[in-house]
Amino acid sequence: MSVRLSQRSTLPEDDSGSEEGTASSEEDNEEETWDDWVSDSMEQRACRSLFEDKVLPSVQEALAYDKGTHGFDLDGFCAQLSLDTYRRIRLINFVRKTNPTSAAVGALTGAEELFSSDEYLHPVLEDDPLLQIQPEDWSDSDADDTDPAKRIIALEKRLSAAKQDLADYRALVSKQLDIPTLIAAVNEPGNISQSAPARDDDSHYFQSYEANDIHAVMIQDKVRTSTYAHFILTNPSLFHDAVVLDVGCGTGILSLFAAKAGAKRVFAVDASDIAEKAEKIVKANDLDSIVTVIRGKVEDITLPEGIEKVDVIISEWMGYALLYESMLDSVLRARDRFLRPGGVMAPSQSKMLLALCDASEVSKERVDFWNDVYGFDLSIMAHDLYDEAIVDVVGPHTLLSEPDTVKDLHLGVITPRQLDFVSSFKLLCTVERRTKVNSFILYFDTFFTADGQPVPDGTEVKVIRESDPIVAEVWPVGGRPAPQRRTSSSFGTQVELSKITSFSTGPQSIPTHWKQTLFLLREPFIVNEGAFVFHFVCSTVTGHFHCVKSKTNSRELDVEIHYSVRNEGETQDGAITVQMYKVR
Repeated sequence: MSVRLSQRSTLPEDDSGSEEGTASSEEDNEEETWDDWVSDSMEQRACRSLFEDKVLPSVQEALAYDKGTHGFDLDGFCAQLSLDTYRRIRLINFVRKTNPTSAAVGALTGAEELFSSDEYLHPVLEDDPLLQIQPEDWSDSDADDTDPAKRIIALEKRLSAAKQDLADYRALVSKQLDIPTLIAAVNEPGNISQSAPARDDDSHYFQSYEANDIHAVMIQDKVRTSTYAHFILTNPSLFHDAVVLDVGCGTGILSLFAAKAGAKRVFAVDASDIAEKAEKIVKANDLDSIVTVIRGKVEDITLPEGIEKVDVIISEWMGYALLYESMLDSVLRARDRFLRPGGVMAPSQSKMLLALCDASEVSKERVDFWNDVYGFDLSIMAHDLYDEAIVDVVGPHTLLSEPDTVKDLHLGVITPRQLDFVSSFKLLCTVERRTKVNSFILYFDTFFTADGQPVPDGTEVKVIRESDPIVAEVWPVGGRPAPQRRTSSSFGTQVELSKITSFSTGPQSIPTHWKQTLFLLREPFIVNEGAFVFHFVCSTVTGHFHCVKSKTNSRELDVEIHYSVRNEGETQDGAITVQMYKVR
């Protein structure tokens, strides 16, 4: 869905910090606060009352007028219901559009459909100042920040009021719906709803990994499998006599590599039926004295033989757009439960990269195709395609900008909470002619380090091309074993620890089974040329990338891209466009 907002649209605060590496220091300087988006003069612009056509000289005077004349305090009401930015925007547009009384608005509870409807994200008034001013934190008006005691008292009052409001609301709902009668009806013998299972996002996920085909695809992905093999087999100082945990082991291929690299014990964990085949594979390769397959979720298992901690956790957890499937949550849980202090996560780091893209070929195949089907217009079939991310492969020639990192995940320290994020981006076009941008492209780079530390800034990812002998580097050829690095000297060990193994899923590399993730634009835009001999002109696209787990399926992703374009000769960014996507 595409939504047009004014240039200074109020957006949620960017939670990307320096420890996450999601924005360059230059970008941090350019976007230190959201005050850069909302100037002081904005507050002095004329603003219409919420409940009548009267126009006041400023936003604050309009809010004061509504409070004094109509008895409605917008900021106080938003704080009382804990409305976030988008729900506040919806409330304002709802009032502007439907013209309810102030009493009717004051009776809202925050649970009404209007607070989740995309209809009310569209501004009713063009360039409405109320949509562009971020309200003050409600707690600032209730307590002196310099007096902790007063602040605690104020917060306790707010908490007490909120609890009472919740109790009153529950009582009202119970009365209106006759909850006791409904409970009795549900508990009646033979009632169908009694046996209806609750939604389980894990069931289909684990069942999908039972079939052979999906494992064949992953193992035949030369970039993926050979990179893991190369890291494991060429770092004997890390794996020799180590205790290794393989999370989501699948066929157990990574566990087999670890055993061959000298691991003392390997625990291969998988919650799907593939674990039964993995156990047979381990025995068929005479490695069952080293590798133990455990069937179950890593959140629930315990390690056998009294082992509590492991030295290395290996896992191939990455999904489309990196975070699809939410397997990383389980890997981080395994880290917190089982990895010893100083232990190593493999991989140790992944970066999500965003760039401008010419996905015209994909658009022709997926969208334009429906415009003329045997002479009939079936374009309605393509309408929802703009709301869905497309997983496909494009070539390096389709990139129209250098990528920007929108999320840098260091597996040693990142928390599950940080996997829902908002990050700023800035993309400079690199084209040599005026070009239409019809998509953003997202892909990821992955890094392995023997000490588990993040890679140094500026580290280039290894881009694997068709002619590279990647398989020959790790598979035994002509009876010769895979290459091993000597570890007898401290110098050799230090060289090994400093070595970085990596791969990219971007268009520059040969395709992986992850492909790339494309976000087609409902409203393509034109970018200007790049550098020339005597002058420099360049289009700049700036904005924010929002990524959260879907509320309807925790293994899917909801993505929003907020962006604006500044072309040659323009002194400020254009209007902000917001488009929302599902990754599934």
